[in-house]
Amino acid sequence: MTRIIFPLLFSVATLLGAPALAAPAAIADDAPDSHTVVRGDTLWGISGKFLKEPWRWPEVWRLNRDQIRNPHLIYPGQIIVLDRSGPYLSIGRRIGDQKLQPQAYHEELKDALASIPMQDIEPFLTKPLVVDEARLADAGTVVATETSRVYMGPGDTIFAKNIKEDQKVWQVLRPAKPLTDPVTKEVLGYEAMYLGAARVTENGTPATLEILSAVEEIGTGDRLLVSDKPEIFSNVPHAPENEVAGRLISIYRGVAETGRNHVVTLNVGAREGIERGHVLALHRNRGSVVYKDDDGNKETYNLPEKRYGLLFVFRVFDRVSYALVMETDGQVSVGDSVRKP
Repeated sequence: MTRIIFPLLFSVATLLGAPALAAPAAIADDAPDSHTVVRGDTLWGISGKFLKEPWRWPEVWRLNRDQIRNPHLIYPGQIIVLDRSGPYLSIGRRIGDQKLQPQAYHEELKDALASIPMQDIEPFLTKPLVVDEARLADAGTVVATETSRVYMGPGDTIFAKNIKEDQKVWQVLRPAKPLTDPVTKEVLGYEAMYLGAARVTENGTPATLEILSAVEEIGTGDRLLVSDKPEIFSNVPHAPENEVAGRLISIYRGVAETGRNHVVTLNVGAREGIERGHVLALHRNRGSVVYKDDDGNKETYNLPEKRYGLLFVFRVFDRVSYALVMETDGQVSVGDSVRKP
């Protein structure tokens, strides 16, 4: 499959439909005049070479709303040129020292650049992170292990029920915990702990499967869901059109605090208008204090939140979403707020 890119199409694209920001995007202090794309680059990383706020890339590329959701992909070997008068960015090839000539590129789709580091989010793009009761009811179940061992690993054999004959590769998971809204205490879904993958070697009731990979030990009672197909993640970073009032409800693998390049779970999803590629600001909850004056009178003050980082949303469910911590000047904690940047 090939993708044809006409780089200077950006110059005639419609500006974003969201309200304009107060000031143009600021150019990074050490921004180069151009950058040649190499393997390993990301859309966020390239934007950071030119801009102080990489998430404002759509303004500088002059992308319209459709291009943000399904952007023209960028490939190794292309040259990105900065026009400081805007600032604006465009793609082409240089002739001599200064001239820029439009060029059509024919590249394999698999070579396109991702939005953010794929090694940080790849396991989360295809794993069934959030499951509801209906999907769990339709899942396969490990009913026995070979030689009645308690836990199994790669190369071992397991037996499972409710395995469809037309599906060969399955993901093994364990419904780990409910995701609870910190304010309403409502259960938003169940976060599944990904355990590994298994392949059917013999159909039947129960079916026989070989464990292909395992990040945790697999045992009786664990569930199986059909393996999803991987996808190229290329959504452009952009701010939500509407205000967002959400909270960080968990950090993957159950820790209380984390930092940059780690995955967190939010209590807002598609129902609240969240979509892939949204950039959200992290705000630290400073709590409240009680002030006592000289007469013994007490007053309670809620301290203002402090903005301290940015998240990039990469997977969205109905009521929750997953995001990667892109920037932070301190620890990211459960209970912190997320807002429109």
